[in-house]
Amino acid sequence: MAEREHVRVAVVGSGFGGLGAAVRLRREGVTDFVVLERADSVGGTWRDNSYPGCACDVPSHLYSFSFAPNPDWPRTFSGQQHIRAYLEHVTDVFRLRPHIRFNSEVQRMTWNAERLCWDIETSGGKLSADLVVSATGPLSDPKMPDIPGLDSFPGKVFHSARWDHDFDLRGKRVAMVGTGASAIQIVPSIQPQVERLTLFQRTPPWVMPRVDRAISGVERSLHRALPLTAQLRRGLLWGIRELQVQAFTKRPNELGLIEQLAKRNMARSIKDPALRAKLTPDYRIGCKRILLSSEYYPALAQPNVDLVASGLSEVRGSTLVAADGSEAEVDAIVFGTGFHVTDMPIADRVVGAQGQTLAESWKGGMEALRGASAAGFPNWMTIIGPNTGLGNSSMILMIESQLNYMADFVKQLDVLGGRAALDARPSAVHAWNRRVQERMKRTVWNTGGCTSWYLDASGRNTTVWPGTTTEFRRATRRVDLAEYELLRAPAEMGDKAQDAESQDSKAKNGRSEDAKSKDANSKDATSGVTA
Repeated sequence: MAEREHVRVAVVGSGFGGLGAAVRLRREGVTDFVVLERADSVGGTWRDNSYPGCACDVPSHLYSFSFAPNPDWPRTFSGQQHIRAYLEHVTDVFRLRPHIRFNSEVQRMTWNAERLCWDIETSGGKLSADLVVSATGPLSDPKMPDIPGLDSFPGKVFHSARWDHDFDLRGKRVAMVGTGASAIQIVPSIQPQVERLTLFQRTPPWVMPRVDRAISGVERSLHRALPLTAQLRRGLLWGIRELQVQAFTKRPNELGLIEQLAKRNMARSIKDPALRAKLTPDYRIGCKRILLSSEYYPALAQPNVDLVASGLSEVRGSTLVAADGSEAEVDAIVFGTGFHVTDMPIADRVVGAQGQTLAESWKGGMEALRGASAAGFPNWMTIIGPNTGLGNSSMILMIESQLNYMADFVKQLDVLGGRAALDARPSAVHAWNRRVQERMKRTVWNTGGCTSWYLDASGRNTTVWPGTTTEFRRATRRVDLAEYELLRAPAEMGDKAQDAESQDSKAKNGRSEDAKSKDANSKDATSGVTA
């Protein structure tokens, strides 16, 4: 039997999180790693979501890596094709392709206590790794509702994240199910093409205008010639959002003014009082993600659009029946019903030290130390883990903070030496989670009166970070060894007592030595690159 291939680090996924992890590993001098990608190209959610009108609701210069600035963003809010092209470019500039295993979906990851490594089974073969960095992301697996009769629908059915570009919507009667971030981009994009568009809305969103414009050639030339100007632009965008956090996390009542602005935005396009009433939320703005669009309300006011202020409850042939009893005959159904966020499918495929899957460990709700490490899953980290999401800023900021934590985790394993693993102590995980949930109590996400995808089945917010990105960066700057149990391979157990006494001093010395050699180890293609 052939020996299983072994690598130091296995990264799962090649979206922003996975590619960022790969770049950071290279910068830390780690080249013995692979990136396992289930598809045939990089991009993650920006590869999978290619629906009409798909774009980011975070400004381009903030929704990009700090170490890979792009002076050539064409618009202030970039479209899917531009973000995907950016990620392809990052992959090439940082020479990541040799590390990527395409068409290699992870089917099982099992902790091997004897060898202190992860045994990994993928659709492309088997391997093992000392450390696993899971960067599958929360917006990677579409959620389809269980609608009675849907299987018998004679027309076309697909999710927004699996758009069927071969199906021509022109002249068709189309149902759009859901009113989230994807739907408000899809509706105005397809409304002019279809014969009739029926929008099934369970809960109306708060929508603010998206002040999008083309970035002029002069601006782009300036950013290329003087990179500091792009940094200042990014810093301004970041600072404004940092100042907004207090209203979301500590003083939700201050959001009342924003609600008035959102209502005025609606009134400018929706003149029918009955339609305005259907579109007006009954919860505090910010409880669900505030959506940005300047085209959504004008599209809903068009004569070929019907708004059903009720969820889809049943399908009878080509007839869709809403919970309020209203019916619509359609040729196609597009589901914009979100993703498996609080029940990530990857958790069913990770088997930890106690023989439990991560999903079983998280059956009472997801929780991870500093959003990265789960108790009982040694040398396993997640990017964009529990309570690392944001309601008003760029997730790239959070990803880069977690990459700092990952880099220090690798350094600590180097300092400890030999066959070693770090397993988050349950007490540390629970203490961290208690602090997060205590802070969550007064946030708009918990007090705003809505039910959102931020909440799990028990109503606990396991998704959002209840603070600023600055606070999170401070919390993830270093790995605190006191929060972890050190595991040694059986052959090294005799040295465990001596190692336990010396590991703290070795860690401190290791940090000092690392500071001296950091420049020498990190000067590769990652320095000063403009993507």
